Amino acid sequence: MRPLSADRILQIWEIGQSQHPVHRALTLLAFACPDRTAKELASLSIGQRDAYLLTLREMTFGSKLNAFAECPQCGEQLEFTMNVADIRIVEPLKPQVQQYSLIAEGVELLFRLPNSSDLATILEYQDVDAANLQLIQRCLLQMSREGVAVDYSELPSGAIEQLASKMAECDPQAEVLFDLNCPACSHSWQVLFDIVTFFWKELSVEAKRLLREVHQLARFYGWREADILSMSAVRRQFYLDMVSDG
Repeated sequence: MRPLSADRILQIWEIGQSQHPVHRALTLLAFACPDRTAKELASLSIGQRDAYLLTLREMTFGSKLNAFAECPQCGEQLEFTMNVADIRIVEPLKPQVQQYSLIAEGVELLFRLPNSSDLATILEYQDVDAANLQLIQRCLLQMSREGVAVDYSELPSGAIEQLASKMAECDPQAEVLFDLNCPACSHSWQVLFDIVTFFWKELSVEAKRLLREVHQLARFYGWREADILSMSAVRRQFYLDMVSDG
């Protein structure tokens, strides 16, 4: 994995404008992991995908994350800082489809964890419950009771609930929750941290900043965009300071 350079940030930002967050995540990883195929990256479990994105974010922008939240009770705006290490539960692993097993309601279940390809198939679902069931069904590899194959339609609802819990347990990075407390009204609640949305917002801000720098330097010196973006941030800022002083 490699950090995102200035020119790659702009390429990703441009491509991602028309993409759903599920696909934006894969675009980010495709640029950062050129040695991995698109199929390999799409096969990462959601937790593993997010572990990759956390590492990429740290390599590109540093370990400190500045986050914001709004109290659902009084509307107070909260600002808090965290480190990647605080929310990294697992380390990125080589892409591979792992199989897990569970015995629930007398049924032996063999399954894998949901990945980006699975999420892409339920993007148009309006019914959350139906989407979750479709996701679980896609991840089930084998079902049997006392050696006899069982159809998905025969699974007890209790077995499906246990399977969903087991999937979450096996992929802890997929759902990172923060406990927050409002200093204004003392309300306590949990908020879900979504690295895809968080990283994309930061990348968008950086892309627009880079474009403004390119505009300013190209206008003053007549340089090409590629030449400006190939400069280090320190060197680029030095020229910007000279433009401002002049």
